[in-house]
Amino acid sequence: MDNLLLYLYSRNGFLYFIILRYYSISGITHKNFLYEKETLHMVLNDRKYAETHEWVKVEGALAIVGITDYAQDSLGDITFVELPALNAAVTKGKECCVIESVKAASDLYTPVSGTIAEVNTSLETEPEKINKSPYDSGWLFKVKNFNAADLDSLMDSKAYEKFLESCE
Repeated sequence: MDNLLLYLYSRNGFLYFIILRYYSISGITHKNFLYEKETLHMVLNDRKYAETHEWVKVEGALAIVGITDYAQDSLGDITFVELPALNAAVTKGKECCVIESVKAASDLYTPVSGTIAEVNTSLETEPEKINKSPYDSGWLFKVKNFNAADLDSLMDSKAYEKFLESCE
């Protein structure tokens, strides 16, 4: 008798599923690999997204900014981050910092206008946090006095997932 097993696992921010087939011949169980598929990049519902693959999460009076799982995966292993200066004014859509990886250096564009309230200084010595946790410990900076109207032009999670389909 044949049995199929669906196995889900996560690796580097991707969700994969595999289909395995188990069967017996003369009392010996055999296993065949039938199919493996990589699913979409992780996208969280509590954020807004820019077409340049930055995300924003509003917490109280602050807008927390980072890069998406898609962006970190596209960059590869991140080796250096040049963060904006504290109290610097930032303008939506303008360059505000640089991320370097083994593949390339990339400018980051702020998705909201305002003033830099805090930067993630741990990234200076551990830039790989962005690869490991782009939505959590890999955040880049926080903006105060941000323009809430800037959020209206950003995508919600469903729109960003659809946008990603055109990127791949």
